[in-house]
Amino acid sequence: MPKMKTHSGAKGRFTVTGTGKYVRAKVGRRHLKAAKAKRTLAAGTKTYVVAANYRKKLQKLLPYGVS
Repeated sequence: MPKMKTHSGAKGRFTVTGTGKYVRAKVGRRHLKAAKAKRTLAAGTKTYVVAANYRKKLQKLLPYGVS
């Protein structure tokens, strides 16, 4: 059986924790920072746990638990 491919877009956006949860960052911190409030940029530094109902979809995109 051939190897399963990791989705290249998902591997940059999600990481898997040691307990198997998926973690993501907030959007909107890459560019055009001068137009955004400092509060908005600071709020994007935290990581957030992805909702449990997306778990099956993310397991297909990241079959080997890319971290």
